[in-house]
Amino acid sequence: MMRQSKHLDRDQQLPKWREEIKEKIEEDLAGDPFVLAVFYGESVGKGTSDLYSDIDLRVIVADEVFDRYREEKHVRANRWGDVLFIEEVPYSSYTTIHYDNFIKVDLFQYRLKDIFPSFWFQHIEVFYDATGMLEDVVKKSLALKFEPTVEDIDYWRTKFFAALHELYRRVMRSEYYYALNLLDTMRFLMTVGWDMEAGRQPNALGDWAKIEGARSKLEQWQLERLAEWGSTRNGEEILFAAEKVVAEFKALHASLCENVGIEVDEVWVESIIRKVL
Repeated sequence: MMRQSKHLDRDQQLPKWREEIKEKIEEDLAGDPFVLAVFYGESVGKGTSDLYSDIDLRVIVADEVFDRYREEKHVRANRWGDVLFIEEVPYSSYTTIHYDNFIKVDLFQYRLKDIFPSFWFQHIEVFYDATGMLEDVVKKSLALKFEPTVEDIDYWRTKFFAALHELYRRVMRSEYYYALNLLDTMRFLMTVGWDMEAGRQPNALGDWAKIEGARSKLEQWQLERLAEWGSTRNGEEILFAAEKVVAEFKALHASLCENVGIEVDEVWVESIIRKVL
């Protein structure tokens, strides 16, 4: 059982502080003639925020100032609150801003040409749209239905095979942290496969958001499988856990192949698995 956090009183204030930062963001951006649109994604956009939700902020910027605005985003971030630290890849249009009150803002800056219908625009909260285009983008995005392709399945299964083979190498080298990371990769890829089987857009590779907890879309038995596939820093135990994941993978792989109309080729799959198990 997890011990009670000493930060619970602070955490109860997070929704209020999140709204305060949103208000400052909107006051700052709405009056800028080079900001063409401001909208929110993820839990804020869906209206499903909880205590710990961050602000997924999307900003469309005019082409002629895009590079300058990207370079000046630190200045802008300081207008919205007391910045604790900023994590980013230099020159990227994506930045994560961590504030002193424990609110986090994921800032994405776009050009107009970057905006087109996609699953990521199905549930957004639009604050400001000088272009008038977001209503149409959302409408067309909502009409999209996720259907995995042959290429999606091939990418998924080869990533799984690669993780399995590398896990064996790392166990044999006694690199157990690396091996456990690869075991987690295999478990995550199973969630990708389950999502594809259910017709849901999977998370990006390595993004464990909403896999567990109250917001999970997985079935109870799937969550139980994920929990069963854990391991300690013991090589034999890691390989045993990998075997259990592989057993479930084979059934899922056959189902997905049937769904997209490609050959399962059990002999080929077994030849890959038997290189290490």
